[in-house]
Amino acid sequence: MIELRQLTKSFDHDQTRAVDGLNLSIRTGETMVLLGSSGCGKTTTLKMINRLIEPTEGEIFLNGDNVLDASPVVLRRKIGYVFQGIGLFPHMTVRRNVEVVPRLLGWSRAKRRARAEELLELVGLAPDEFAGRHPRELSGGQQQRVGVARALAVNPDYLLMDEPFGALDAVTRDSLQQELLQLQRRLTKTIVFVTHDIFEAVTLADRIAVLHDGKLQQVGTPKEILTAPASDFVRELVEKPAQQLKTFQEAGA
Repeated sequence: MIELRQLTKSFDHDQTRAVDGLNLSIRTGETMVLLGSSGCGKTTTLKMINRLIEPTEGEIFLNGDNVLDASPVVLRRKIGYVFQGIGLFPHMTVRRNVEVVPRLLGWSRAKRRARAEELLELVGLAPDEFAGRHPRELSGGQQQRVGVARALAVNPDYLLMDEPFGALDAVTRDSLQQELLQLQRRLTKTIVFVTHDIFEAVTLADRIAVLHDGKLQQVGTPKEILTAPASDFVRELVEKPAQQLKTFQEAGA
């Protein structure tokens, strides 16, 4: 599991706090969605988990081990990370992009190649067709699939996803959300997923943590968040989507 204890981040010597005393436990094998508007602290929280950003105060534990006691480089090789901007290396083929971390860990060429092909199949990209292509030869959705494959390359227990589908069109985004759900059913990773889209949160989450101005507003299942908002902010956040969801359900009935 991932446990955040009094996690705090200030970028201006504590005049303001991007994340303020966050306490949150993320269970093994669940998808926890960090939900909130821009600037609420969700991406900062995500980046502190693998120490792309160092916390100002507080502690972060992965399966009981304090990540602040670990080498950041070693830590990041154990945690998959999927960016909104995808972040593929444009000069590398798809196969070599997927092989980046295995190469750093000294895997043999044969083992790297086999793992890359296995993962490309897993994310719906036939290796014979896609492994030798470069990112510029792929659609946005295909590039994002490669990003997911790369994040899974060394079979990490944890997967951090920072608005990975936010820049894609609605049809592609919906498709990738469903594919992520299918992947999670097969792989059962512990996923922390950042979004500002409540419909995406409700679709993907086992539980949702709502953040506002760096503070945790509520943690609960999608149903709990929608039907029993714990603060005025959460109520405003879910009011319109909850009504739309009710309308869709009634229309379907």
